[in-house]
Amino acid sequence: MQSKSLLSDYLAARKRTFALINPLLDEDCCVQTLPESSPIKWHLGHVAWFFEMFVLQYHEKPFTPFHADFLKMFSSYNASNVPHPDPKRGLFTRPSLKVTREYCQNIDERMNRLLNNWTEDNELLQMIILGIHHELQHQELMLADLKHLLAQNPMNPAYLPLTTSHATNADIASPSGWLDFEGGIIEIGFEGKGFSYDNESPRHKCYLYPYQLASRLVTNREYLEFIKDEGYENPCYWFSEGWEWMKSTNTRHPLYWRQHEDGWQEYTLHGLIPLDPNLPVLHVSLYEASAFAQWSKARLPTEAEWENATSNQKSTECTLENDFFHPQPADINEADKICELFGSAWQWTQSSYSPYPGYNPKKPGKNKPISNIWDIAVGEYNSESMVNQYVLRGSSCITPAKRARISLRNFFPANTCWQFSGIRLARDIT
Repeated sequence: MQSKSLLSDYLAARKRTFALINPLLDEDCCVQTLPESSPIKWHLGHVAWFFEMFVLQYHEKPFTPFHADFLKMFSSYNASNVPHPDPKRGLFTRPSLKVTREYCQNIDERMNRLLNNWTEDNELLQMIILGIHHELQHQELMLADLKHLLAQNPMNPAYLPLTTSHATNADIASPSGWLDFEGGIIEIGFEGKGFSYDNESPRHKCYLYPYQLASRLVTNREYLEFIKDEGYENPCYWFSEGWEWMKSTNTRHPLYWRQHEDGWQEYTLHGLIPLDPNLPVLHVSLYEASAFAQWSKARLPTEAEWENATSNQKSTECTLENDFFHPQPADINEADKICELFGSAWQWTQSSYSPYPGYNPKKPGKNKPISNIWDIAVGEYNSESMVNQYVLRGSSCITPAKRARISLRNFFPANTCWQFSGIRLARDIT
């Protein structure tokens, strides 16, 4: 029974991955627009590679790779041994998208056979679960990478047509309220059953001073006021490093905003649409988020403050599976409750991405090492990546539902704005 459930989860994830690619042209799938992004074709090969590399190679008898070179070119964990550095993945014109699809289908067939001949194996179980969640992560990354790619086209092409209206009444958004939290000794980190990455553990105590969180995310209207007040021209609001980044990149507004004679527009996965003043601002860097917070006489929350405030909340808002690919109007008329925790925008915190007290990258959760290959498989979630990055909490409108959990620690460098990142304000209670 366990094998059937596992196979069902595996096939559901793969079906969604293919569904995300189906609207695309072959030409859309091989281009890389950022050093830190990847072509869609590479994402597709990579999610199949995970199962061939970490599951089939150790559990399929006899094991024969689909193509020996694929074990190198679709890897993201052994960069030092890859003939092409990650920023040059867009040079992989071959294999074709057709062959890459065939690679995925081949892995699907082999995984099907493996799970239909299931023997109770905790190591195998844990690795497949990890692989499924790894694929969910790449579904989100695919859409973020794709948005940046399509935004470079002067035709402003839509990934999918807009089927529902994103427009809201300009007068309905009430002012953001401030919610009080007592602070004191609290606990954060993953707890309970279900999947988590090792960077979410161990659960531990920390101390918080009394603080406030904004009831909702910062809106486009509010961020536009920051721009109108010359927020991008005043160094007092900015980290010195952020000021230099803003000047060197000539950044003067969020990444996908476009100013036209008839007002601001925003590029989305549905093409170019009028900027909705009531929706959360998207695609801001940590530098921009912090500058806005300074201008607002507030600050960004710590990840402990965010998790403490959301400890009793459910991730029931917009998800990738809804096929909206853009924030939806939230229930923001009540300033006395916290909203937009999930499903709108990842929320920058001021917390550096670093290990929790007692963290051991060799332990998946609280368990002993599963195998010698676990440390390689968890890749970016272990301590090797815990430098020069900041934590984002919540989830965005392109996040799969199973990735939206309170303890999840997303993380990116401070200059990252191609992710679906937004702003929730915090301030001290004095």
